[in-house]
Amino acid sequence: MTKRLVLATRRSALALAQSRAFARALEAATPGLVIEELHVVTAGDRIQDRPLNEVGGKGLFVKEIEEALLDGRAHLAVHSFKDVPAELAPGLSIACVPEREDPRDVFISKSGARLAELPAGARVGTSSLRRSVALRMQNPGLEVLPLRGNVDTRLRKLEEGQVDAIILAHAGLRRLGLEGRVTEVLAPEVMLPAIGQGALAIECRAGDEETGALLAPLHDEETALRVAAERGVLISVGGDCKTPVAAHAVREGDAMWLRGMLADESGGRVRTGERRFRWPASVAEADDAGRQLGAQLVAG
Repeated sequence: MTKRLVLATRRSALALAQSRAFARALEAATPGLVIEELHVVTAGDRIQDRPLNEVGGKGLFVKEIEEALLDGRAHLAVHSFKDVPAELAPGLSIACVPEREDPRDVFISKSGARLAELPAGARVGTSSLRRSVALRMQNPGLEVLPLRGNVDTRLRKLEEGQVDAIILAHAGLRRLGLEGRVTEVLAPEVMLPAIGQGALAIECRAGDEETGALLAPLHDEETALRVAAERGVLISVGGDCKTPVAAHAVREGDAMWLRGMLADESGGRVRTGERRFRWPASVAEADDAGRQLGAQLVAG
């Protein structure tokens, strides 16, 4: 018997690439399942002339998609986890967290120079406060310029010479088949990744047990626990689109290594910290560990 599900997604090239890859994996795991797409234009897609921290931040990329779930137009939605606010809309839940892609950032320069090789005054494009803080810590002489737009738009602006280099997420380039454009993959020691970067969040209505059961085979518990710890940091520091904050969790045998960074809105008073603790047995335990590190950053 054919079962149909409607998947809500933004219609950018990256959103479609990751949504379609997940849809094909879900169809392969469930014979007879057919997934249809519902394309949703979010406020974040419409507003491209201002930095996110000036127009409302992360929720701008999910609000309209969540409305499609709540009013029954869609059964599930695929989000980049780093775009998901700390609190979901009432009535919705993250039912599945697939295996994570590389969470690191990448540096792409027009000349082929690596980040450490850029001269003072070089222009680097990014609208991320987190990335701006990390760039200035590496090289205070850089000129960091705001740069919005999808991946193709940012790459085009680089080629046009509007900036000398840009910073993008490695995961997005890999999903788009554009990894060959990368000049340098930035180690977390150089630029701590965004919270949830490289991970997907599959959202559906709370209590929709049928859809949840279909999603269950694609859930990756290790990714879910790593992201839960990172988001615990975000919640603890009260982070929003105006907060330069980062967290990165990795597994080391039976332990989790969690690192975090927090700065003021202006990019000053940068605080870093890390904790190692027993590998969490649940999302709640991972969240608590993240909150502990977040409290340490706030107090520091």
